[in-house]
Amino acid sequence: MPNGMSWLNEPPQWSDEDGVVRVVTGLKTDFWRRTFYGYVTDNGHFYRRSVAGDFTAEVVVAAGHAARFDQAGLMIRAGERTWLKSGLEVTSGAVQLSTVLTREDSDLSVAPLPGYGGELSLRLTRFGDAVCVHRGDGAGGWDLVRLGHLDLPETVEVGLMCCSPERAGLEVTFRDFRVGEPISRDGLE
Repeated sequence: MPNGMSWLNEPPQWSDEDGVVRVVTGLKTDFWRRTFYGYVTDNGHFYRRSVAGDFTAEVVVAAGHAARFDQAGLMIRAGERTWLKSGLEVTSGAVQLSTVLTREDSDLSVAPLPGYGGELSLRLTRFGDAVCVHRGDGAGGWDLVRLGHLDLPETVEVGLMCCSPERAGLEVTFRDFRVGEPISRDGLE
């Protein structure tokens, strides 16, 4: 597969060409552990590669959200009980930016996207056991959305995540995915 990427839970349709990854999700896919809903599911689509040490991953994501909990964005994963996903998600009747930190149990935070125009720039950074999520501000800058703790081994998986817990057929486009050196800690503001 291109760029050393591989699938955890390969979707029924996908392509990776010229820096653009297109995905159509499978039926009732998600990543979630217990909290509030009581179930555990680990069948979402995750196009990932292994990365050692600290890093920053970035992507621009767009999706044809049509059903509750449709989601697409970035993920960092140390295993089925330790991960973070963040991205566009339909919740409370609107597309919002959701972030789920899972340390045995999942937690969820959401942030509104004023002026959302159909795509979103996302950035995920690892500093040791700290992970932070930024969203593009539309003017070339970044806004901090979440800073949290995960017990992470030296090498983790990072990449593109999408799910459709209540249906099949969410169409997602990811572009300009890259993983590089971590941003400066001063960039957390």
